[in-house]
Amino acid sequence: MAMDPLADALLAVRLFALAPRQLGGITLRGAGPARDLLLDAMGKAMPDRAFRRLPANIDDERLMGGIDIAASLTAGESVRQSGLLREARGGVLLVPMAERLRDDVAGKIAQAIDGDDGGFGLVLLDDGTTPDERAPDSLRERTALHVDLSTIRPLDPPSPGEDVLLPFTEVRPASRDQLETLAVTAMALGVDTMRAPLFAHNAARAHAALHGRGKVADEDLHAAARLVLAPRATRLPEAEPEAPPAQEAPSPDEAAGEQQTSGQPPEDMVLEAALAAIPPGVLAMLASGKTRRSAGGGGGRKAQSKLRGKPLGARPGMPRGGARLALVDTLRAAVPWQALRQRELSEPREGVLVRKSDLRVRRFEERSTSVTIFAVDASGSAAMARLAEAKGAVEMLLAQAYVTRSEVALIAFRGNGAEMLLPPTRSLTRARRALAGLPGGGGTPLATGLTAARQLGESVAAKGSTPFLVFLTDGSANVAADGSPGRAQAKADAHKAASAIASAGLPAVVVDIAPRPRPEARDLAAAMAARYLPLPMADARTLSAAVDAARPKGMAA
Repeated sequence: MAMDPLADALLAVRLFALAPRQLGGITLRGAGPARDLLLDAMGKAMPDRAFRRLPANIDDERLMGGIDIAASLTAGESVRQSGLLREARGGVLLVPMAERLRDDVAGKIAQAIDGDDGGFGLVLLDDGTTPDERAPDSLRERTALHVDLSTIRPLDPPSPGEDVLLPFTEVRPASRDQLETLAVTAMALGVDTMRAPLFAHNAARAHAALHGRGKVADEDLHAAARLVLAPRATRLPEAEPEAPPAQEAPSPDEAAGEQQTSGQPPEDMVLEAALAAIPPGVLAMLASGKTRRSAGGGGGRKAQSKLRGKPLGARPGMPRGGARLALVDTLRAAVPWQALRQRELSEPREGVLVRKSDLRVRRFEERSTSVTIFAVDASGSAAMARLAEAKGAVEMLLAQAYVTRSEVALIAFRGNGAEMLLPPTRSLTRARRALAGLPGGGGTPLATGLTAARQLGESVAAKGSTPFLVFLTDGSANVAADGSPGRAQAKADAHKAASAIASAGLPAVVVDIAPRPRPEARDLAAAMAARYLPLPMADARTLSAAVDAARPKGMAA
């Protein structure tokens, strides 16, 4: 039942062109010739609609309407502009690099779409390459059609689409049974928003209009399930138990009725159409229970900056302490008061009269560097296996450092102390050189290792980066903080050091790498308010994936 990806993508474009307001919009994820082809087809299918492009870093006045600075300075009086959202009514709003769209701008667009006077179709051009980098969920939820261009290779020009045979409004709404079929399919796929079944209904009506049908047919429901519900799937449907065999023979009338309704129920057929449209890799991910991580981009936590980062809206303030003057926003705040201020002067002056209350300063948002600090128990007979796992995990995480602005550090504790073998770095060559001669064996000074990791984490945080502590240990200790032997004192010192990590508010995870999970490691994790991951005999790839999954929300490897 699955169709060619390019044919489905072109069908999605045609449905959007037929009913842009009813379908909300379309998300095109991925760049390249396939997207150019779809945008060209969209323009040809919507010749009577104006396309408006959302500029990068648009300000509120240009988006929502406000003072036009250039026109006001030319006219000598306040001149207002209508705003891009108002100008886009009746047309299409094109949003390039939607994965970088600021949350406040996305919220204003969503508000305009939900309003009675929204009246425009939304096209999100998403250039994100990872699950973390994608268009804001508030806008993706309001676009019915999601097209992934990564599987589309337009080698040959597609055949032109058929003419629209009926207007959208001439197709009757779906029946109650058909609406229930779409709702059941959405529930089976784990789609938890009410907009999706409504969008699927409108997509089915638009598909019927393309084929000249005045009412929704089964193939229209199948197309809607493929194009609207399948891209939103978060799980695979659960298998239903087989029905027990009938105890009594049916009557002739009942047998005739069963013969007429034999075959798959409509819900199953629509569900199969949706599943056929999901790529095999995504099906495997859903079957394993893994879900996409929340959007948050690479690097550490977000923080406001005065000098660099992603521009935010200007705010009132003085340009001092490193803050930069937002000249255009300052002029925009001063222009409406010019007539009144000129009347207050004994003699008129040329130019714009700016007061202290008009001053605006720029704001930026940047992500701090994420530093993953590995603290590895290098003591005992199992040291070589632990260190091999740590080396592999460090190299895997460093391989991602160039695109996620992250760094990795490594501390090994054994004997009577702890040693920082690898200071925070994103250099894979430097890491391999430092890891090559990593020592092992001796006692277990767990408290000393925890203290060294905490001190490094606090130092990293003081420099504006975001630390994440990863402890590879079985939780047992036999060397106290002062270097003296003794398990009782060593355990007490370790829990005291763990409590200090919790008090410092440092995010951490304890990876139990004992052959069998030990209560000591679980208790240690509880003392430092950290996540506990029992990974006995874990290899480097499993360890790297577990650490990446355990990161706090908003951090990336």
